[in-house]
Amino acid sequence: MPKKNNLTPLSELIEKEYGGRGTKKREAFELGYQEFKLGVMIQEARKKKGLTQQQLADKIGVNKAYISRVENDIKDVRYSTLRKIVTGLGGELELAIKL
Repeated sequence: MPKKNNLTPLSELIEKEYGGRGTKKREAFELGYQEFKLGVMIQEARKKKGLTQQQLADKIGVNKAYISRVENDIKDVRYSTLRKIVTGLGGELELAIKL
């Protein structure tokens, strides 16, 4: 992809820093990104529903700090808890395996 305004495309920067797809360093980066993205998706859905972290926590029976840790990618979340969070937001959790 040609550079515009002396800007380097993100994909090029990622490849330079973490290597090509399939390398150990790149796979670790990609996994970390997916985990981070999950927290952001939960946060955006919560805000869209007009809920505070405390309100969501009360609704699903966890504490506010737990919701904060999940949204900020500090806490690994179990599937059962993720399902409770998504259901508490009025959504439906879908799981897929891509090969």
